[in-house]
Amino acid sequence: MAATPIKPLMLLAIAFLASVCVSSRSDQENPFIFKSNRFQTLYENENGHIRLLQKFDKRSKIFENLQNYRLLEYKSKPRTLFLPQYTDADFILVVLSGKATLTVLKSNDRNSFNLERGDTIKLPAGTIAYLANRDDNEDLRVLDLTIPVNKPGQLQSFLLSGTQNQPSLLSGFSKNILEAAFNTNYEEIEKVLLEQQEQEPQHRRSLKDRRQEINEENVIVKVSREQIEELSKNAKSSSKKSVSSESGPFNLRSRNPIYSNKFGKFFEITPEKNQQLQDLDIFVNSVDIKEGSLLLPNYNSRAIVIVTVTEGKGDFELVGQRNENQGKENDKEEEQEEETSKQVQLYRAKLSPGDVFVIPAGHPVAINASSDLNLIGFGINAENNERNFLAGEEDNVISQVERPVKELAFPGSSHEVDRLLKNQKQSYFANAQPLQRE
Repeated sequence: MAATPIKPLMLLAIAFLASVCVSSRSDQENPFIFKSNRFQTLYENENGHIRLLQKFDKRSKIFENLQNYRLLEYKSKPRTLFLPQYTDADFILVVLSGKATLTVLKSNDRNSFNLERGDTIKLPAGTIAYLANRDDNEDLRVLDLTIPVNKPGQLQSFLLSGTQNQPSLLSGFSKNILEAAFNTNYEEIEKVLLEQQEQEPQHRRSLKDRRQEINEENVIVKVSREQIEELSKNAKSSSKKSVSSESGPFNLRSRNPIYSNKFGKFFEITPEKNQQLQDLDIFVNSVDIKEGSLLLPNYNSRAIVIVTVTEGKGDFELVGQRNENQGKENDKEEEQEEETSKQVQLYRAKLSPGDVFVIPAGHPVAINASSDLNLIGFGINAENNERNFLAGEEDNVISQVERPVKELAFPGSSHEVDRLLKNQKQSYFANAQPLQRE
């Protein structure tokens, strides 16, 4: 009778965590997966878009600690510009693909950076910045983890140049204040800095369409090659050798991967290695999994990891407790708390580009790549986090269990447990097709 080593290994890992009652949930009932259609479009025109993922804590009560974290996605076509604005939130920006020039403004200074895939930078709340796609052919894709500073989970943007739907922040002041601040008459200020009111067309619908057109055009605009060259000519590039920059960009792949073999690579920058990440207590990682390969089962001790699929397709399996898909607690759940805490459930989902999934602390996860897969992850509560693998030749936490405890904890003898653990000759990543044995 044929048996697969991967199955008893998974059962061994789960038994090590709890007494289990395992069942699986589909994508619709899986609270840990956010399909790409759960992004809300904030702006969109022929030049690109800005999209915001739904609030994490609206999906499941287990994400209550993520209520002040939001995920933004930017996409723009070649030779376009996101106009200057600032937001009441801290940003961690990661370039997923393309080439960008990011300009960051301060009261008495201006810094520009040429960014490429993997480049990462923190933008503190209130920082005025603008972003250009400097490539002639490739779209620019950027991912932002945002941490609002005013209202939990809600961020507000303020534009220097106004639109019909969102006026310039300057237009909020009275005429007297503006005339005194700029030491000139209001008509000149309105002509130079503020939006010009359009004459009302004959039909209301065309007025609405025109305002929408203005709104779109004034957020992401087309720029000439000469303008791009002027913006990027004095820009600095990210450091390919150091990840300890205090304010400039750093690249996720600037150092050797922390885990690597022929099946995959795992790059990670932690707060201990980068000052920009320290006050936010966040790590950032990039994971490559080859087609037909598997990221072996593992869990994080403290970190909650928000993962975005940037390229490729695959499957993920996450082990949690039952009823974690509930949005709110109720009295019946509280009565059943003791019972459900003993039950373990398998959550699984198909992964495609643009999908997001969340790995809570202490929840084992395994990821299988059906095509070459790239993932970008943000780890919340990064300080003192440890990643524990439940399978593999190296860094396998189960192999550290002493012999007498193995005899008591598992159905098999300690010798059988050790022999089973040694079946896997790879570490961290392995072939996703289990070896068939008699």
